[in-house]
Amino acid sequence: MTGSAQTVTLQPSSVTIEDIVAVARHDARIEVSPAVEQGIIAARAVVDRYAAQDIPAYGLTTGLGAGADTRLAADDLVAFQIRVPLARAVGVGEPLPREIVRAMMAVRAAGMAAGGSGVSPRVFKSLIDAINAGFHPVVPTLGSIGAADLAPLAQMASALLGIGTAEFGGKVLPADEALSAAGLLPLELGPKDGHALVVANSLSVAQACLLVHDLKRLFDWSLRAVALDFEAFRANVTALDDRALAVRPAFGQRAVAERLRTILSGSSLFADGAARRLQDPLSYRCVPQVWGALSHAMAEAEEATSIELNSSSDNPVVLASEGLILSHANFDLTAFVLSWERLGQAMAHCAAGTAYRTMKIMSPGMSDLPRFLTPMGQNRTGFATVQKTVSALESDIRHLAAPCSLTPIPVADGVEDQASMAPRVLAKTADIISRLRYLVAIELVASVQAVDLRGVAGELGRGTDATYRFVRQHVAALTEDRAQGPDFMRLANAIDGAVLEVEGGPSPRGGRRT
Repeated sequence: MTGSAQTVTLQPSSVTIEDIVAVARHDARIEVSPAVEQGIIAARAVVDRYAAQDIPAYGLTTGLGAGADTRLAADDLVAFQIRVPLARAVGVGEPLPREIVRAMMAVRAAGMAAGGSGVSPRVFKSLIDAINAGFHPVVPTLGSIGAADLAPLAQMASALLGIGTAEFGGKVLPADEALSAAGLLPLELGPKDGHALVVANSLSVAQACLLVHDLKRLFDWSLRAVALDFEAFRANVTALDDRALAVRPAFGQRAVAERLRTILSGSSLFADGAARRLQDPLSYRCVPQVWGALSHAMAEAEEATSIELNSSSDNPVVLASEGLILSHANFDLTAFVLSWERLGQAMAHCAAGTAYRTMKIMSPGMSDLPRFLTPMGQNRTGFATVQKTVSALESDIRHLAAPCSLTPIPVADGVEDQASMAPRVLAKTADIISRLRYLVAIELVASVQAVDLRGVAGELGRGTDATYRFVRQHVAALTEDRAQGPDFMRLANAIDGAVLEVEGGPSPRGGRRT
């Protein structure tokens, strides 16, 4: 897809993560290129030929799963496709947020546009029309094991058939009423169409697209929190010296150190004798290495997501150029999921470092600042109880980072005996990001308070000064004790919706929508 925030044009195998974000969070409309339309028509011709000649093809002339050994009668081909989504609409739990549903629908459209689904042109157009009309099926959160997101996509397809419920115009309605209100007609399925709608990992990939976008923004804010903490702690910047890091150029560490040096550019920390210690605690000294590992993991997860977004994982896949329909297992997400599991563990390491630095900046023995950063004396609490929130958040992240993708129990009479648990992996990654965002916000607030107590606000680098001013726009200095939870939540929301230029002020980028 290419285009503005208002319209994206669907091109074969050229979809970007930002395209999906634009559709999901900014209601961008999707236009379809002639190349995609031609590819859909060519693949459909192969499907029609297989159906007319009664050639065995999984999900077209045979049943699904354990029923793959069951041939379908010619007069049952269409009825079977209607039964496919209805029988797989088995999800339970709270509904997915609107933005994830829109992303899932857009990802499924992108997968069809890759040319291997064999979906009929009218069904493909109906999916695009539903997205553009703002028709959003109500899709329960739970039910997919990540060997194609069958249950969520079946709920989507059922609503497009006029069965179930859907949201339109802010109201949840019976699906047939929502279709009518949106000016849409229920789907008319042909052979293979029901299967084409559900046989993809669209929920997992949709979640991944939104999380890549969110984490990129949070990553830069986390580095800004590090840099501001360096200023307040009076840390030794030799830990960021490229000459030392080049001796062992581990993944990402030199780029992270360069970014930190840019944020700190102009700081008095670079003056001789500015550091209070020859060597700081490891949570300061190891930032390039730990955040470098996170940077590397982010890049891998983004690449894995882009591969899935621009590919046809349909089983079977239609090879229009060769006139073939082939069974395979390209829907398996093991490589994709392992990238995201690794990313969660990398975030857990960064969460630990953030928590440790935040604790140390509050400790007079470590920071040479008033205990718990209160200027009012030790008959005030200051940031003392904040340490409990920090500890709780870090503990949660550590728990969530534990792998959950190992193969679940076999299903489909033992035929489907391996799966990735991709939706759950992505869901727990979202929980990690939300908690890490709070940790970053707390480190920012504590570091700004420490900068004030240290009396070095006039000595900050260009980037840290911009960060300091941004934080102070949202959170006042702590003098007398007050409830600080609202401060942290307000700042967490603010950093989720803004990007700071290194030498300038905030640049709003539109926060997340739920």
